Amino acid sequence: MNAPHDLEALLKARRRPVPEAMLDALRERFGARLSTALAVRQQHGRDESPFDVDPPDCVVYAESNEDVAAVLALAHEHSVPVIPYGAGSSLEGHLLAVQGGVSLDVSRMNKILSVNAEDLTVTVQAGVTRNQLNAEIRHAGLFFPIDPGADASLGGMAATRASGTNAVRYGTMREAVLGLSVVTATGEVVRTGTRARKSSAGYDLTRLFIGSEGTLGVITEVTLRIYPLPEAVSAAVCFFPSIDAAVQTTIQIIQMGVPIARCELLDAHAIRAVNLHDKLGLREAPMLLMEFHGSDASVAEQAETVQEIAREFGGEDFEWATTPEARTKLWTARHHAYLSALQTKPGCRCVTTDTCVPISRLAESINESVREVEEAGLPYFIVGHVGDGNFHLGYLIDPNVPAERDTAERLSAQMVQRALRLEGTCTGEHGIGLHKQGFLVDEAGAGAVQLMRQLKAALDPKNIMNPGKIFASAP
Repeated sequence: MNAPHDLEALLKARRRPVPEAMLDALRERFGARLSTALAVRQQHGRDESPFDVDPPDCVVYAESNEDVAAVLALAHEHSVPVIPYGAGSSLEGHLLAVQGGVSLDVSRMNKILSVNAEDLTVTVQAGVTRNQLNAEIRHAGLFFPIDPGADASLGGMAATRASGTNAVRYGTMREAVLGLSVVTATGEVVRTGTRARKSSAGYDLTRLFIGSEGTLGVITEVTLRIYPLPEAVSAAVCFFPSIDAAVQTTIQIIQMGVPIARCELLDAHAIRAVNLHDKLGLREAPMLLMEFHGSDASVAEQAETVQEIAREFGGEDFEWATTPEARTKLWTARHHAYLSALQTKPGCRCVTTDTCVPISRLAESINESVREVEEAGLPYFIVGHVGDGNFHLGYLIDPNVPAERDTAERLSAQMVQRALRLEGTCTGEHGIGLHKQGFLVDEAGAGAVQLMRQLKAALDPKNIMNPGKIFASAP
C-alpha cells in the first residue's frame, strides 16, 4: 500500500509565477476583476484541508464563458497554472496553488440559464450553488437533490463528482449531470451531452470531465436532472446502544430495498459537537438521522418498516420532525457537524478522510476504524452517508504537534487500506486532490493511472490545469 503520493514534494513544487506580460494582459481585459491583493489571494489559496501552501499569484473573477476562455488562452500561451475556484469548500487540497498561477473564481457566473419543468432539467452557470438553485425552482414544485452539506457551487460539485445525504436514493453528480460546457486548456469552449436522458453518440465526454477536479478543463455550465418535490416528507432520529447497532440497522434497511431518501450516521462525538454549536439538546449516543419521501401512505409504510428493523438492533422509538422548520433544524445541524467539531478543540485542524465500501462490509469498516482511533487516543468524530456505504472520520489535531498529524495520517491510511481490502474505494466523495494520490494507484492500478496521465497530457499538454492534483505531473 502507498502513502499519500510524495505529499511534501507536491506542497513544495516549483512555482510557475504569472509573468508581467500576462498580468498586463489580464489587467487590460478584466480591470478591477483582477486582484493581486494579498488578502484576496490568501482567501483563494486555502480550503478546508489541513495543508498550508503559498497563495496564487493573482485572482481573476470570471462572469462568462468568454472570460474563462480569455484567461485560459493567456495561461496556455505563457504556461501558467490555472486553478478553478467555486465556493472553496473542498477537503483534499483541490484549490491550492501548489505551483502558483491564477485562481479563476467562477462564483460570479451564477445565472440560472433555463428551467425545463416539463422535461425535469435545468441548465445553470457553474457558480450557481445548490441552495440558490433550489430556491429558484421550489415555486415550480421541483428540487435538486444532491446535497454534499456545504452550499457548494454546482460546477465544483460536478468537478469533484460530489454526492451527499440524498445519494442513497437519488444518486451522485455522476447520475445528475446530463451535459456540460467546458473551456479547455487552450481556451476553446466545448459542449458535452444534451438534455436527452440517454445517448450513444461517441465518447462520453460528460463523464470524463465529471470528477476530473479541474485538471482537464474549467466547467462553466451544467445541465442537470431535477425532480418533483415529494408529496410527503418526514424526518426521524433513532438512537442506538452502539455504532455497530446503527450500522447493522442501515445494512438491513438497504438489503430489504426500503427506498429511504436519507440515512445519516452521527456518533456521540459528532452529536456532542452539534449540540454545543446548534443548541439542540440531542442525546449523546450513536444516532441515525433518516428522511422518507413519497406519498403519505408510502412514507408511513417506509417508516414502519425501518422502525421494526431498528428495534431488532436495540434502536429506540423514532423521534419525529414532521414540519419543514423542524427538519431544517436537524439537517442544518448535520451539515454543521464538521465546523462544530472544530470548535470543540480551539485552534485545531481536522484531518478528515472518507471511504465507501459495499454495504455488506460497512460494519467491519467502521468498527475497525473506531477501534484504531480509540486506541490511538486522538479526538475524533464520525458522520456518514451510511445508506450508500460512505462514511467520514475526522481526526482533530493540534497543528503545532507533528506527532498528532503523523498519527492522524497513519490512521487515515489504515482506514483507506481497509476499504480497498473490502473492495471499496479510497474516497466516496471527497476526491483525490493532493491527499490520496498514492491510494489511487492502489485502487485503480498503475496501468489505469497511466491512462489517466495520457488523457491529461492530451487535453492539457502544458500541464496548466490545476497541476499537482490527482497525480503528480510526472510518472
